[in-house]
Amino acid sequence: MSGESFARSGLRAAGKSAHIGAMNAESKPLTVLWFAWLRERTGVAEERLAVPPEVATVADLIAWLTAHSPGHRAALENRHAVRCAVNQDFAGLATPLRAGDEVAFFPPVTGG
Repeated sequence: MSGESFARSGLRAAGKSAHIGAMNAESKPLTVLWFAWLRERTGVAEERLAVPPEVATVADLIAWLTAHSPGHRAALENRHAVRCAVNQDFAGLATPLRAGDEVAFFPPVTGG
């Protein structure tokens, strides 16, 4: 995130984590972090996901997650209110995903 990093250790200590999907030779393991009200809607702070190989971009991941559970669907339903980072760099919908990536979803942040 251009010089900024997420306070991941505090989030992991305070929140729940989950593992979804069975890893196999064809799955792509990702770590997905949820911040603020997105964490409340999904019910987890961190997930280790085994996504299918066709999940190649952030947009693909969002589509896959919204089909995953009602909580994920609720967290991602207003895509204009959700930002994304891949490996702590801001990411757009076309950003490619590779095995082992960390994907974070968070609300827009303002400063002042």
